Amino acid sequence: MKYLIRFSQSHETFRLAEIQSLAVVNNINLEVLSYSEESPFCIVQLPSEDAAKALLERSVLAQSIHEHWGSAETYDELHAIVKSDTSHLWAQYKEVSFKINIDAYQGSRSEKRKIDLINSFAYLGFDGLILLKNPAQKFTIFEEWEFDSVPRNLPNPLKVYFGRLVGHSVRELIKTYDLKKRGYISTTSMDAELALVTANIALAAPGKIFYDPFVGTGSFPIACAHFGALGWGSDIDGRSVRGEGGKRSLKGNFKQYGLENLLGDVFVSDLTNSPVRKARILDGIVCDPPYGVREGLKVLGCRDPEKDAWLIEKGKQSYRNASFVPPKKPYSFTAMLDDILNFASDTLVDNGRLSFWMPTANDEEQEIPVPTHPCLGIVVVCTQVFNRWSRRLITYSRLPDSQVDLSALAQKKQGEEVKGHTADDLNSFRRAYFRGFKIE
Repeated sequence: MKYLIRFSQSHETFRLAEIQSLAVVNNINLEVLSYSEESPFCIVQLPSEDAAKALLERSVLAQSIHEHWGSAETYDELHAIVKSDTSHLWAQYKEVSFKINIDAYQGSRSEKRKIDLINSFAYLGFDGLILLKNPAQKFTIFEEWEFDSVPRNLPNPLKVYFGRLVGHSVRELIKTYDLKKRGYISTTSMDAELALVTANIALAAPGKIFYDPFVGTGSFPIACAHFGALGWGSDIDGRSVRGEGGKRSLKGNFKQYGLENLLGDVFVSDLTNSPVRKARILDGIVCDPPYGVREGLKVLGCRDPEKDAWLIEKGKQSYRNASFVPPKKPYSFTAMLDDILNFASDTLVDNGRLSFWMPTANDEEQEIPVPTHPCLGIVVVCTQVFNRWSRRLITYSRLPDSQVDLSALAQKKQGEEVKGHTADDLNSFRRAYFRGFKIE
């Protein structure tokens, strides 16, 4: 059966990726028949109405899903299709209460014209009560107009659709997890909408273990926990992990949403000095690594271990003190990307997903290529565009060992020498950012 998904007008490159990932989570056979990022309407093939409801019951970027009764470029064509393809369905809705809505995307209709359009479907023969509130069935006429159709006074839409409402999404979760209402956040906390979308694309679900190695104030583990996964996290900055205690802490955020039982634990470490065992136990890794713009990227350690031997000895003696601040050294941006992929290849289960955010310049000559790894297959790359730069949500799937190119893996492990000592030397994105993304 064909169904029409009505998406929201936000994060267009993420919409299809989220729906396809939710089909994987629910083990639903999904076929996309018609979709464009320029349109909020997507027609898909699904095995049943129950599958359609399940597909949308945790979607954040969709609004609703409808049994597709027809679509065409004109109303005459639409009526002909509805009459020829769906007449066998009309009898089951003949006596039930109903209403017909009009959803004009990028367009507008007068009240009189709306009534005329609704009345043009009178041939359906529905005899039930017309209820504006809580009818048994809701039907919708969708119109897709050209951009700026109202000021241009265009006479007709580009396309029209008709469908029966089957189910709604959980888009209201954006308000539930809104950072403005959260007890503990920082300047880099990921907003609720994109954190929830990331969790969906990474396949967070009950019985799964998810981990964020740059946990900050916990936006990603919270989103994963909402969908039933057990959230874990770590951060190089112990202050962000500990917070101020009580409500103003990462654990306080979990308590605020009643998710305490889905917080595994959080601890202090960086990715290059992680206590996480190299065992294939994680179902998902979600993170937004630091970009090194506000300050240069750092990892635990000393630039010159011989020269700073006294500092290392001092750390061995006082690392348990609450006031102890471990020494850090500059870290390469590209090395960080490689370390994330290497960590994922060592810890993800077969088909487990890594979803992480990565910045890049919009200029093709300065664009940072999507990093690759022989053990990880790229699932999808979604892009959020800003002025002169963008950030991508890159999602990988851990390949079973039988599918890994061993020669490519051996070459990858040889590694490349990272050259440079300053923050700008080690971070091409930071260098371009402070240059205004002008070509050197």
